[in-house]
Amino acid sequence: MAWLLREGQVLASLDVAETLAERVRGLVGRADLEGAMLFRGARGAHAIGVRFPLDVAYLDHELVVLRTLRLRPFGVAVPNLKARDVLVASDGAFARWSLEAGDRLEIKE
Repeated sequence: MAWLLREGQVLASLDVAETLAERVRGLVGRADLEGAMLFRGARGAHAIGVRFPLDVAYLDHELVVLRTLRLRPFGVAVPNLKARDVLVASDGAFARWSLEAGDRLEIKE
């Protein structure tokens, strides 16, 4: 299991979806999301098949947050061409973590 950090502070446990199969499966069928999920190589996000709202963050190649948004169930977000990865968490998680554009994240295994 991996951990999501900002400035050395643990924000959440982290699932990482690196393969195409892992990215396609994503959160479909889950009742909720504990922690967060990182979609490597993604530039957009959708909640098709997801039954709960999500916080979404677009990240650059250095894991710096470019933009955050809230995505409703079955919603689709416009891709961000500058993004290299997408981070998702349950609605309200980013507010609890005080996550905002410009924050630099880290992943620890």
